[in-house]
Amino acid sequence: MIQKFATVRLCRIVLTLILATILAGATSVHAQQTQAQQPAAQQPPAQQPSAQPQPENPQAGNQEASAEEIPGRKPKVKDYKNWVFNVGGGASLTNGTTAKFVRGGGGIAAAGVARNYGKYFGIRADFQFDNLPLRTSALQSAQAPSATSHVYSLHLDPIINIPVTKVWGGYILGGGSFFHRSGKLNSSTALPGSACNGFFLWWGPCTNSNLPLNGRFLNSSLNQFGENFGGGITRKISTNMEIYAEFRYLHGKRNGITTDLRPITVGVRW
Repeated sequence: MIQKFATVRLCRIVLTLILATILAGATSVHAQQTQAQQPAAQQPPAQQPSAQPQPENPQAGNQEASAEEIPGRKPKVKDYKNWVFNVGGGASLTNGTTAKFVRGGGGIAAAGVARNYGKYFGIRADFQFDNLPLRTSALQSAQAPSATSHVYSLHLDPIINIPVTKVWGGYILGGGSFFHRSGKLNSSTALPGSACNGFFLWWGPCTNSNLPLNGRFLNSSLNQFGENFGGGITRKISTNMEIYAEFRYLHGKRNGITTDLRPITVGVRW
């Protein structure tokens, strides 16, 4: 009897454990099903990868963004050259007292260089040689059969460039000048110490309005300071070269002696 009671009690305990295990398993399954049935809207959205790759250099990315923010902006292209060189030749007209003793049409040669500080403004320096052929009346006044005379000059000028089209342009310039005028009479029958006439006053050897007693009036050498101004036109003939035509007014003076020329120059610039 006791053994039978123990067996029944043992069976009850086993059944109780089995029921508890079944209930625990059902509870776990129900919880899993509840989580699976939650609406998709409650789940956080997955992050989509960026369509554009991020730049390795953040600063470079900012620069690219700035460039995109200003559409159509292009880097400024310099439309002038820092240095411009010129060479040319031509002939001079004369003016003032110089025209009384020098024939117009004396040949010239010129060379220069300009330093441009922008499209419109620069500084130009020129060296020029002017031949001064004496008139027949001047040789008669000098009592000389023939002579040579010329001027070397240096000019330093601000220059203003005036672009008109892609092919045509112009410029104006003006500034200070230095002149060295020299010449030589092949011979002369003039007497030393005699009064200077108008030619010898312009020629430059006179002392107190008289020819020097030492006879050194055959040679002339004068240094003068003065000014110049003028302008020119240009035409481009290639990418880096253009031709130009220029007209200038030159005036030098010292001790009342003047030199006045109007050179016309044609040449090339590059």
